[in-house]
Amino acid sequence: MIPSLTEIFIWLPAIIIALTFHEYAHAKVAYLLGDKTAYYQGRLTLNPLPHIDWVGFLMLIVFKFGWAKPVQVNPYNFKNIGVKQGMMLVSLAGPGMNILLAFAGMVLLRFFIPYGTWEWGNAVITLVKPLIYINLILAAFNLIPIPPLDGSKILAGVLPGRGAEIMYFLERYGFLILLLLIITGTFSSILWPIVNFMYNLLYIIVF
Repeated sequence: MIPSLTEIFIWLPAIIIALTFHEYAHAKVAYLLGDKTAYYQGRLTLNPLPHIDWVGFLMLIVFKFGWAKPVQVNPYNFKNIGVKQGMMLVSLAGPGMNILLAFAGMVLLRFFIPYGTWEWGNAVITLVKPLIYINLILAAFNLIPIPPLDGSKILAGVLPGRGAEIMYFLERYGFLILLLLIITGTFSSILWPIVNFMYNLLYIIVF
């Protein structure tokens, strides 16, 4: 169902924050490991515009899952770390940042719930809840080990040589696999249990 203008207004800040920080985290970790590709392309910034892929952005608004413009990384520029391990850390950075933002949102939610009967308190809660959910959705989406999602590179980083080669080989078919899973509804049945699990875990930790 297409969201109303009110819903878009409420979810928009969370979407922009989640996408921007996700891609910034990728760029920052790559830069710290020695690769300045993202820096030279203007991606080492918290300005949302260089990070937004407008199709993925609209998908997030309408369907509550989408993507940003991928950060380009040249792993052969990494220093003092192997290509596989470096790419695993860069890939972990994005979902890790989203989980951290969701945790921060949960802390804010706990703090403002006692003020929920007040108009300003309710307004803050209304904006914080999407921040939690969008970040968890983006984290869960990217942790699924299907190329070109971050999860595939994370899995490739921990698998022995042959297993990693298979993951890299699947990259050429990854988008088609992903599209097929989305069209058939299989992807939603994978995504939402992960989102709910992470939400409940954060709720238990914070509350």
